[in-house]
Amino acid sequence: MAAMPTILIIDDEVRSLESMERILRGDFDVKTASNIADANAILAEHWLQVVVCDQRMPDQTGVEFLKSVRERWPDIIRMIVSGYTDANDIIDGINDAGIFQYITKPWHPENLILTLKNACRLYDLQRENELLAVELKMSPSAAGKKLSERRDQLRKDYDFDDGIVRGPDSPMNAVCATLRQIAPYDVSVLLSGASGTGKELAARVLHYGSLRWNKPFVVENCGALPDELLESELFGHKRGAFTGAIEDHVGIFERANGGTVFLDEIGEVSPAFQVKLLRVLQEGEIRPVGAANTRKVDVRVIAATNRDLEEEVRMERFRADLYYRLAGIVVRLPDLKDRRNDIPVLARTLLTRAMSALGKRVEGLSEEAIECLTNYPWPGNVRELQNEIQQMLVLGQEDSVLGAELLSGHILRSDPAGGDVDDIDDIAAMEGTLRDRIGALESRIIRETLIRNRWNKSKAAAELGLSRVGLRAKLERYGLGKVKPLPTRKVAGSNK
Repeated sequence: MAAMPTILIIDDEVRSLESMERILRGDFDVKTASNIADANAILAEHWLQVVVCDQRMPDQTGVEFLKSVRERWPDIIRMIVSGYTDANDIIDGINDAGIFQYITKPWHPENLILTLKNACRLYDLQRENELLAVELKMSPSAAGKKLSERRDQLRKDYDFDDGIVRGPDSPMNAVCATLRQIAPYDVSVLLSGASGTGKELAARVLHYGSLRWNKPFVVENCGALPDELLESELFGHKRGAFTGAIEDHVGIFERANGGTVFLDEIGEVSPAFQVKLLRVLQEGEIRPVGAANTRKVDVRVIAATNRDLEEEVRMERFRADLYYRLAGIVVRLPDLKDRRNDIPVLARTLLTRAMSALGKRVEGLSEEAIECLTNYPWPGNVRELQNEIQQMLVLGQEDSVLGAELLSGHILRSDPAGGDVDDIDDIAAMEGTLRDRIGALESRIIRETLIRNRWNKSKAAAELGLSRVGLRAKLERYGLGKVKPLPTRKVAGSNK
């Protein structure tokens, strides 16, 4: 059995310290200290993965202490817990102490355990990276072989049949056929689709299906940065080019030389920056900020947007010449609401991945949960579905079947027929009498309440303020009278 990771908790409030130790000791080897001196003694004696320190300590602040930990034991993952988080504390923690994460009081036990597991996983990854770097120095051929094997695995993971999860009659089949056809050709591609439809995944599939597959694939979200920072990120900068540029920085285009650059949310860049980007795409060379000379780069550009860029060009908000540089081939990814037959297989795949990431096992999703997931239109697309599956896993019981009662209320209230009428404004705008419209809303509220209470009519009636007779009448009126069996829960140690 693998040894549990060792963590150190520091808090001068003894009750808080004991509470945290009691919750964490089943998953970690927990060391505790109520003052900085004891904490330093433990750090000197034990091999630790994570240190969690309260911000308000009598000797010194948590950030000040973790700054000293960073100097002496830089590999240890450092975290702050505080009920008085201040913006300046956060900035100081990130800049001076390299804080991995702030935990605010009051903390939730499951969230705390998950955060610490992620921190331990980061520690392990750092160690693996260090070992690989040492191996590269000692044996370049062996390290090169490992790197090649990892690239081969990545290419397999993003193979056209495995990378994009879908059903046999999916609209994504046509998309994947198009990606398969254009991947080997060194042309620019514009991926169009709503947020969360999987544009980055499609870009990776294009890269690993191309002749550049064994070169870097680098991603930049163009909508997340102002022009000055975006220019520095994409093209690099020289030391002293601007305030804070304390060393040379290699940009994404140069880091990806020979490979692929994926520019996400390209429709968000300003007109001024569009000119700079166009020049790079036309000339195939970059000029780092503050540099006197240009540098040649050889990259394939794949861009993505959730905007209608053709309309943006017509409205003169996006340069036509840049659009045609980016849109060598345009591929549109369908919304998840147009892929309803994909939702069951996609949900089960996302659950498997979430179990692996969170280290928690369940038996799967109930048929009722799958039905509710399929009926919902998913305005946030695959990303929203992923979040919902993760939430169900966190809230569900270990080794159980995840039932529909774990779903968010707005999903349970969605149209059972799979229509697009999904909020009160849509219902108010429906055709029909006032009675019909109120009935449509009432039936969804009743159905949601029944599912949350696992079809226990007594509990549902009490929650809704109805008598059992009154509830029965409404169930018959709305066609909800069929009694749903409770999902079977697997009992530990039983083969039944």
